[in-house]
Amino acid sequence: MLDSDRNIALACTLSALAGYVDGIGFIHLGGLFISFMSGNSTRLGVSLAQGHWSNAAEAIGLILLFVMGAACGSLIVFGGGARRQPWVLLAEASLLALAALCHELGLSSAAVVAMVLAMGLENAVFQTGGGGGLGLTYITGALVKAGQLMAAALTGGERWSWVPNVLLWAALVAGAVCGASAYHWINLAAIWFAAAFALALSGIVAATARGIDS
Repeated sequence: MLDSDRNIALACTLSALAGYVDGIGFIHLGGLFISFMSGNSTRLGVSLAQGHWSNAAEAIGLILLFVMGAACGSLIVFGGGARRQPWVLLAEASLLALAALCHELGLSSAAVVAMVLAMGLENAVFQTGGGGGLGLTYITGALVKAGQLMAAALTGGERWSWVPNVLLWAALVAGAVCGASAYHWINLAAIWFAAAFALALSGIVAATARGIDS
């Protein structure tokens, strides 16, 4: 998937967006994640072991919502044809806008639901009709791939093939910094920026779909 400058730029941009939303959610939820389900799965296991049933229920609820969002993203891909990426991003922007609106109405739990669905859905941006894709809201796989490609470079492989995966990681961290800072400034209203960003990105991708959507 990271086979062109455009795809790399889009993937890094979306990774930063995921980091931004996850940074906001992590603070708001007191240590649970909006997009990092490995972390939530560990929290689920620990909560079950300690008998913290409400914490376990919260973690499994987030996981189920994320899976639902991923499924919705896949349905858009399967029906979106050559224009699937703009539609996925437009749906993500709509969910993030809904989250921000729910916050304005005092419905913080509903806002979290919309945020988690949006993050699950985002992972369909690079999904193909056959089901393959690139994870954008979690970064462990990218770091593993970076290490493997570094080893390949040291043994005669392509010298800089690991760089895009490191850029994905750096983008997510940078996004998390911005999201956490914005949350301290304006609480969940910071999601409005994420919604506007996703909406703008959907327009940009639509305008250049032929170069990116492959």
